[in-house]
Amino acid sequence: MGQHDNHDSVGDGKLNLAIFIKLFLSGVQVAGGGVAGSLSLIADAIHNLGDAGAILVAVVARKIGCRSADKTMTYGYKRADVLGGLVNSVFLLVVGIYLIFEAVGKYFYPTEIDGWVVLLVACIALVVNVTTTLLTYKAGARNDININAVFIHNASDAIASLAVIIAAVLIINYQLYIFDVIATIGISIYVIYNGVILLRRCIVILMQGVPNSIDIEKIKAALESIEGVKKVGHIHVWQLDDKRIFFEGRILLNGVEPESVKRKIRVALRHQFCIDHSTLETKSVRCL
Repeated sequence: MGQHDNHDSVGDGKLNLAIFIKLFLSGVQVAGGGVAGSLSLIADAIHNLGDAGAILVAVVARKIGCRSADKTMTYGYKRADVLGGLVNSVFLLVVGIYLIFEAVGKYFYPTEIDGWVVLLVACIALVVNVTTTLLTYKAGARNDININAVFIHNASDAIASLAVIIAAVLIINYQLYIFDVIATIGISIYVIYNGVILLRRCIVILMQGVPNSIDIEKIKAALESIEGVKKVGHIHVWQLDDKRIFFEGRILLNGVEPESVKRKIRVALRHQFCIDHSTLETKSVRCL
């Protein structure tokens, strides 16, 4: 537990640093976008500002999620991470839709853009966004749906900065101001796409849906192949958070000793399906 807490505190330190960097970058981008007349820079600034808020949500959710189970929350507070991911996914969708509306407005009412200012600020943003992407990845993006949401935010920012750089080069060389709008719409679509994927993941967990990695029929077949098991029914599989999967089922036995069969079932669930938590109700054929 001590190692886990230490890892979380180190991860939180990386996230706090990322918040500071994002706030600073947003200020630079707003100033640069205003001077250059670039919507894509301002769009990226809004996205980065939102990311600072998203990272803050992730830090708070992680701290809440570390609390132990109690009489009120008997499963613990781990779903706070999922709620944090849900908030961040909704924010991604809102930002993406807002930027599309802004881009459409810019298309109908274009303004001259200083491509060199856009290029300079976008290059700075790319370096910063790659840095914060690495920070959030190292903070636990692989194992935490909440931190993974923040990682997606930052990775999309890096891609957005690259799109702005390409648009700036085209503006400088060919005065094609339309590419500022195209870059903004491209950023928006990418943000919305990631928001939808993340939102679906969070909803499946909160609605106690079957995880994507689990096939109920395969579980049923595997358990019914165990000696002493006649039939498996009333199967329920859900996730408490993005790591822990739970199983519940009714096991009909062929008159064998229940505890030994339960042990075999739990081993099968753990090794074949990565399910460590199971509730098994057994009933013997002789009782029918």
